Order: sequence, then structure tokens, then C-alpha cells
Amino acid sequence: MVSVSTTAKQPRERLAAPATGRFIGTGWLIAAGLVVLAALILGLLYSGAAATRQLGDPGALTRWGLPVAKTLNNTAAAGTIGALVFAVVMLPRRIGAVGRKPHKDAAEHPAFSRAVLLASVSAVAWTLGALGVLVFTYSDAAGLPLSSDPTYTEGLAAFLTDFSTGRAWLVTSIVAALLATILFGVRSQIGLALGLVLALLNLLPMALVGHSASGDDHNAAVNSIALHLVGVCLWAGGIIALAMVSGRLGDQTLPVLKRFSALAGFAFVLVVASGVINASLRITDLAQLGSPWGLLVTFKTIATLLLGGIGWMHRQWIIPQLEAPAGSAASGLSARRVLWQFIAVELVVMAAVFGVAGALGRTAPPRAEVLPAEAGPARILTGYDLPPEPVLSRWLTEWRPDWLWIAVALTLGIAYVLGVLKLRRRGDSWSILRLLSWLTGLLLLTYFTSGAPAVYGMVLFSAHMIDHMALTMVVPLFLVLGAPVTLALKALSARRDGTRGIREWILAIVHSWPSRIITHPLFAAGNFVASIIVFYYSPLFGFALREHVGHELMITHFLITGYIFVLSMIGSDPVPYRAPYPLRILLLFATMAFHAFFGVALMGSTSLLQASWFGNMGREWGGSALADQQVGGAVTWGVGELPTLLLAIGVAVMWSRSDARETKRKDRAADRNNDAELAAYNSMFTDLAARDVGPRAPRTQPAARATTAGDDE
Repeated sequence: MVSVSTTAKQPRERLAAPATGRFIGTGWLIAAGLVVLAALILGLLYSGAAATRQLGDPGALTRWGLPVAKTLNNTAAAGTIGALVFAVVMLPRRIGAVGRKPHKDAAEHPAFSRAVLLASVSAVAWTLGALGVLVFTYSDAAGLPLSSDPTYTEGLAAFLTDFSTGRAWLVTSIVAALLATILFGVRSQIGLALGLVLALLNLLPMALVGHSASGDDHNAAVNSIALHLVGVCLWAGGIIALAMVSGRLGDQTLPVLKRFSALAGFAFVLVVASGVINASLRITDLAQLGSPWGLLVTFKTIATLLLGGIGWMHRQWIIPQLEAPAGSAASGLSARRVLWQFIAVELVVMAAVFGVAGALGRTAPPRAEVLPAEAGPARILTGYDLPPEPVLSRWLTEWRPDWLWIAVALTLGIAYVLGVLKLRRRGDSWSILRLLSWLTGLLLLTYFTSGAPAVYGMVLFSAHMIDHMALTMVVPLFLVLGAPVTLALKALSARRDGTRGIREWILAIVHSWPSRIITHPLFAAGNFVASIIVFYYSPLFGFALREHVGHELMITHFLITGYIFVLSMIGSDPVPYRAPYPLRILLLFATMAFHAFFGVALMGSTSLLQASWFGNMGREWGGSALADQQVGGAVTWGVGELPTLLLAIGVAVMWSRSDARETKRKDRAADRNNDAELAAYNSMFTDLAARDVGPRAPRTQPAARATTAGDDE
């Protein structure tokens, strides 16, 4: 056990470091690295991806160096993210007794130090891997061996600036280098949390230039790859981090294992689901599973399921034995030994998966990845064929899954239901109306990101405005009424060991100075109004239409903007500042006036927004693009006014209820103290009257005496 001083005097002398040990030695780590290389080489030899080309062969160094650099890049990215996750949410920063918050002057926990060191070193390796991929990718694409010739150098420079693949890997390299620099100097959990966000965002360029992202159904491929990368980095990176800190956990062993077990279960589902989706986009029939690409995918699937089985044994068998009281039949050192053996096996199996994944990235999938010759204007612009005419029934039947937001909706929905069930088991109540409101909001979010509004929003401005106004006004209304932050704070247990879980990070964010600014009603309303003008009358609108990243960022921005605005008006979740009701009513009516102005401006506009997009769809149905834009203006006015009016009614009802509660409170107080407040109020007026009457008598009395004295004389 770790002893902790209960006084502030000489805390460092009273603190003992956790016991250390070599649960997973260096030999296992070396073995994992060798397995990665062996699996990569065997996969490349089997698929023939490293064979000499008949035309434009870049040389053996590039043919072998590119998959090695990609594998290093992927492994290092996972190691960086996994180590940061451990440092941010799983490990205490300082040494302390179990169940007690460490003293602020306590020594840094050795497991935390090891995790931060792993993140820093992995970020450096990530930088080197990304730079290697960048250089080898140009050599591979140009069909030229590596060279220092000026012509080759000029071509490489043009590749970095003029081609999306080159720009993506350049951004990845720069961000990874910046992250490595930050991690060598940052020790605070807030700084490490920001580094974790930066590392996760740095996965996006990798998803955009992934092997299958260049094929058919680009949006679904990019989303599935992005989700797959996040899941792999959380899971595999967590295993790497767990192996590295295993000998320094001490009394934190069981809490860390339980936390990682929950995270690994979520990551496993994410990896399997996104992998199945991505594979289905590349395979048109089951016979193609016999191709080299299909067999490599099959091997990855079997290995992933094996890893999932090992994780299930951790949760169902080993962890309960570790939780058993000392001396009981279920406890013993054998469970601990088997645990770390299983983790070592997981590390090696995961290494094989990384090697095969590197070979898979260099193997051509069965499905063609080129644009068909008969592609129409809509297919060239949007990546999808022009949908049929939007009759009433098709607003329910046309779907194009956006797997990113489907994953978000499922995760938030399941988490909310689990939170409600936890409260019910504890004996606490939670409104069924809040649950229904939250689930309704998530269903609407799925519909407006994957349903007909999203499908037709790519080719019709009017449909786009329906989608936009629903995401910024309708969906947030239901989500805010669900009060998710309040539920999370009630359902999640507070941590007492110096670590920060989801509950602690929610509280930190709610009470932070950015939250005080962003959630202030004046800022929320101004951002809500200004975002529309800035977005539609700037190049941002075209970026959101042409680039998948821009489209997802648009959804994210307007969803969050609408959520914060509705939260500042009628939300019950905690915020740093709650505006008085008259100000809320004023802001809502100002918002209604702005929506009306913006909608009328679009209805009367004679110039087409993004004419090169909406004017070149080749539609044979519907009105002209300009007429459709004018319809979109009417949609903006109508769809924007109704939710705002409902918000105003909601604020008025809350205002009325607040006054009624205040009146009842005063009545109850009067009953308890026999109208002491009213008596004090009346006494105040009595005193004021006495003060007004009192000074006049002394002034008239001396005057009378002076007159009498004059008469006597």
C-alpha cells in the first residue's frame, strides 16, 4: 500500500512510491516489433504488392520502404493516442493513497511519467513515419527512385503543394512534430488533454488519403476509415500504454484495468463495425474474399475477434478474481500472472494485425476505384448519381448513411439509457419525457444527416436549407430538453484517486473561462446569428459543398451553435451564467427578426449562391437553380421562425413558473414568521412618516416663543 501524509508538512518525505515490477518485460516489446515486421513482409510477399512493376517502377527501396513507413506511422499514432488517454483519464498525476486525492505537492506518479514519456517518444516516431510516407508516396506515384536531382526535388515540392495527398501527409508531419514538441514540455492534465484532441484530429488527413477513401462512395469510406482509426488507436494504443506502464501501476492496477476494459470494449465494437462497413464498400460479392485483399481482410477480422475474446476473458474472469478479497478462494497471484500474460499475448497479436494492415494498404481491393465513364454532372461534383425527383414519399425512402453521425447518435443514445438505468437501480428518478426528448433528438439527427434532407441537400439549395435549419434549430431543441449534462453528473461516480474521469472533465469544462464566454446568452445569440451570414456569403459554403471535411465541420458547427443557443434560453443543465428572462425574450425576438430578414433577402435575390455547384447539377426535374434558392429563402424564414417562437413561449412559461415559485416561497415564509416581512415593510413606512413629522414641531415652537418675547417688550 502507498502511505500518504494527512498534513501539509513535509509531504514528500511521507509519500512512498508505488511498488514497481517488470510485469511485461522488454523482451515482449521486442517480440511485438519483430512480429510487426514479419507480418508486414509476409503480407507484401503474399499479395505481390512489393513486386517489381513493369512500368514506372520506383525501385525496391520505395516498394518496401513505403509500407514500412506507413506501419511505423500507424503504430506510432496509436502509441501516442493510447499513452495520452492513459495520462488524461486513467492515471493519477501524483502519488496518493487509494481512494484519497493526492496532495498537490506529492511526487509525480511513475506510471504517469512513463505514459507521458511514451506519448512524447511515439509522437517523434509518428513524425518520422509521416515524413517517410510523404517522401516514399511521391516516389511511388511518380514512378521514380529516390534521388537528389533538382528535377526530382522540384517535383516533390510540387507534390507537397499542388496535390491533396502530398498536402495531407505534410499536414500530418507538421502536426505530429508540433505535438512531439508540446509533449516534451507539458505535464498538466489540461495541456495533455488538448494534446490528445490534437492527436485525434491529426488522424483526419490519414483518413482522407486512405486506400479506400479514393474509391466509390467516398464519404462513407472516409467516415468508416476515420472511425476505424480512432477505434484502433484507442484499443491498440491502450494495449501498448498498458504494457509500458504495467510495472509501475502499484495500487492503481485494478482501477486502471477496469477503466481500460470499458474503453477497450467500446473500441472493439467501433473497430469491428467500421471495418465491416469499409470492407463492404470494397467487396461486391463474397467470392472476392478469396482474393489477396479479401484474405488479408479475413486474417485481420479473425485476429480482431481473437483479441476481443481475450478482452472478454479479462472482464469476465480475471478482473473479478483480482477484485476478490485477499485470502479468498477466488484470489491469488495466479490471476495477476495470467492477466499480464494475456496482455502480452494481446500485444503480439495486435502487432501482427498492424503488420497485415500495412500490407493491406498496398494491396488493390477487388472493387474498381475509378470514376465511371458515364458519370453525369452530379456524380462528378458530389461523388453520387443524381437522386430521383423528390416526391413526398422519397423524403422517407431516400437514405445515404453518414456513419460518423450514426456512430455519434448510437453512442450518445446508449450512454444516456445506461445512465438512466443506473439512476433507477440506485433508487433515483429521471423524467421519462427527458429520455424521450433525447432519443427523439438523436433520431432526428440521424435523419437529417443520413436521410433525404442530406441526400437532396447536396443538389438542391432548398433541401440544404431544410437540413441546415433543422440541425441548428429543431435537433438542438430536443437534445437540450434531455438535460444530458445533469444526467451525467448524477449517474457518474466521482473519482477520489486524483484521476479525471468523464464527470471531472465535464465539471472542468463547465466551469472553465471559455465556457463562460461561449455559453453567455449575448455571445450565443450573436454567434447563432452571425454564423449564417459568414457561412453563406463566404467561401466556407463552397468548401462545405466540395470537401467532405467541410461538410462534416458544417454539421458540427451549426449543431453545437444551435445547442448552445437553446441551452442559454431554456436549458436546465448547469451553465456559468443564466440570463434574466426579459433579456432572453429580447434575444429571441431579435433572432426571429434576423431570420425573417435573411429569408426575405434570399427570396428576392437575383444572383445564385455557389452557381458553379447548384447551377451545374444537370437536373431534368424541378425548377431552375435560382427559383429553388428563392424557395430556400422561404424555408429559412418559415422553419427558422417556428422553433424560435416555441422557444419564446418556453421562456415565457419558465418566467411565469419562476414568478409563481417565488410567490409561493414568500407565502410559505410569511406563514412561518407571521408576515414578518410585511410587518417590517409597514414599520419602515411608519418610521419614514415619523421622521417627516418630527422635525417640523421644533421649528415652529421657537418662532412662537420669539413672537411672545417681542410682545412682552
